[in-house]
Amino acid sequence: MSVEGRIVYFEKPGWRCTEEVLAICKRRADERGIKTAVLPSATGSTAMRAVEVLTGMKLVVVTVHTGYARANLQSFPEARRRELIDKGVSVVTAPHVFGGLSYAMLDMYGTATLGVDMGNTLRTLGQGMKVVIECPMAAMDAGLLTWGEEIISMGGTNRGVDTAVTLKPVHVRDFFSLRINEILCKPLFDN
Repeated sequence: MSVEGRIVYFEKPGWRCTEEVLAICKRRADERGIKTAVLPSATGSTAMRAVEVLTGMKLVVVTVHTGYARANLQSFPEARRRELIDKGVSVVTAPHVFGGLSYAMLDMYGTATLGVDMGNTLRTLGQGMKVVIECPMAAMDAGLLTWGEEIISMGGTNRGVDTAVTLKPVHVRDFFSLRINEILCKPLFDN
């Protein structure tokens, strides 16, 4: 038995894809009865737009960790966090699943370790594909998702979202049990 699906490919990655990604996610969630979406957001702009488009869904926003850009800096505004929480959105700030200590090793010793290699391998499918894997694991480890529930996960390149999949999230320690069910959209590579 086979099932034919649809993947939308964007000509260029980045924020310009955000509106279409959100529409694709809403359509697929409605078709499959998916109730939860996870997305990254560095400043809250994409998250606020998702609140408007993904009505009726549980939203989990994963922000970059404090110190990502520079020591002690949290780029996600506290007022935006409170605004999202007031709208019923769960917001979690977490280190990059594939980074953490691996980035420390890379910065200090110039050597890649497992996490960096895994992240770079996922980037062969695009930056957004790495993010669609990382964010649900961070949300699972924070206790914000349910084991076994199919969700929509979004990721992006720099700003906004340009990639989306359906998957059943796992904890970081269960990474090798993670399976992507469907690729909904992603950017093409032009080289």
